Amino acid sequence: MKILIRDAKENDMAKIFDLVQELAIFEKEPDAIEIDVAYYIKHGFKKNPLFKCFVAEKENSIVGIALIYYRFSTWKGKTIHIEDLIVTKNFRNKGIGNLLFERVINYANEIKVKRVSWEVLDWNINAIDFYKKKGAKLKDDWKIFHLSGKNLLAKSKQ
Repeated sequence: MKILIRDAKENDMAKIFDLVQELAIFEKEPDAIEIDVAYYIKHGFKKNPLFKCFVAEKENSIVGIALIYYRFSTWKGKTIHIEDLIVTKNFRNKGIGNLLFERVINYANEIKVKRVSWEVLDWNINAIDFYKKKGAKLKDDWKIFHLSGKNLLAKSKQ
């Protein structure tokens, strides 16, 4: 199976959004998405983009993505965060996730970041096993906090 890994283009965003919706359903959060394709285009393909995205393409059809953005660590400096690595259901377990992950790691080395980080749901054993096989270390001692929605708005008014 021939898979092309390439940088995402603005006209890929509708299909990328479809994959994000598929992921939201998989993660049992089908109603959690608050943005749309236009938002992706505005923030990913204009001056100073907020993210970079790689796509996996088979026969001119996007079957996977890796969406990343830059972070800054006070200990490490410039880092990359993998927001999502998604392979559509019918193409999982065919090495596509591996190709996307390798592209992210190669990109990280090209731009000389000091760390790549991401989160995985604790019940997604397949993803946890995948990343462990890649040499990633699971950080059990860190907890992730989110402040969003009504709580975020309420805190800004105090």
